[in-house]
Amino acid sequence: MKRFKNAGDVKVGVIGYGGAFNMGREHLKGMMEAGMSPSAVAEIDPERRKVAEEDFPGLRGFDSVTRMLKQSDVDLVVLITPHNTHAKLALQCLRAGRHVISEKPLAITTAECDAIIREAKKRNLLLSTYHNRHWDGCVMEAVHHIVKEKAIGEVYRIDAHIGGYDQPGDWWRSSKTISGGILYDWGVHLLEYALQIIKSDVVEVSGYAKTGFWAPKTAWKKDTNEDVASAVVRFKKGEWVTLTVTTLESNPKPGQLEITGTKGSYIFDGRTYELIQQVDDKQVVTKGNNRPRAWGAFYKNIAGHLTKGQKLIITPEWSRRPIHILDLAVKSAKQGRALRTKYS
Repeated sequence: MKRFKNAGDVKVGVIGYGGAFNMGREHLKGMMEAGMSPSAVAEIDPERRKVAEEDFPGLRGFDSVTRMLKQSDVDLVVLITPHNTHAKLALQCLRAGRHVISEKPLAITTAECDAIIREAKKRNLLLSTYHNRHWDGCVMEAVHHIVKEKAIGEVYRIDAHIGGYDQPGDWWRSSKTISGGILYDWGVHLLEYALQIIKSDVVEVSGYAKTGFWAPKTAWKKDTNEDVASAVVRFKKGEWVTLTVTTLESNPKPGQLEITGTKGSYIFDGRTYELIQQVDDKQVVTKGNNRPRAWGAFYKNIAGHLTKGQKLIITPEWSRRPIHILDLAVKSAKQGRALRTKYS
């Protein structure tokens, strides 16, 4: 892979600048803070292109990805588009000789991930996924207590859950065709948390889903995401993870992850954690606040990889792990049986 002399030599761009969360702006800011140089944006909305050019003087706006790739010398492209576009756009950019980062998820299916990874390796280009929440304070705090300090002994189970009783909105994330399903948004993050804690190979996935309750009331009708879906993930050493994302939960559980081990349990949400330890015959409870997040570490690692050959933290293979689990969970729910994994 070609190395750049300085981070400032890496010209970066984004595909997509709109959205409710100003994600295009945030990505370009993050790359600029890591020393890289905003260079281009592909955005079909002329008003959003104008905003991008005002936000980053010198940045060139294009009304299509094809024009951006042909008419600019951008080196690294970030995909900030709906989930079902990631595979096609990643392949287009890689074939044009550009390094690629995708917003999570990398793609919707294992086969799509495989195709993207093959193309990146064939062309010796960087491929990663913006798993900024790898550096969320909640999971960094959990890894410190559970993995490093062994505060709850040997971990054997993780229960990951999120959601309440809410009718899905009429945006693209509520469309199963576009988003991949209810598990593909927050579920990718929660699985990525869990995979940092359980250091074992995945061997089997079971999926479960309830559909049809909200669908008649949404714009997407039959293409609406599942009302609730779960995945049960079995690991080689016997551990298991249960993931549930729901819009039909009248009594939401506290926390986002509950990790259980031989000597205690650990529960965390975005702000706080609770450590419950068995000490002799007594139960000792410790509560605390999570450390600050460190999202900037993602783009610092990308810049370091492109300039100094630093080891890539969010590799394409790591990005594929949660997608493979979710892909199998969706298929398992349809088939009514557990499915063995292709990748561990």
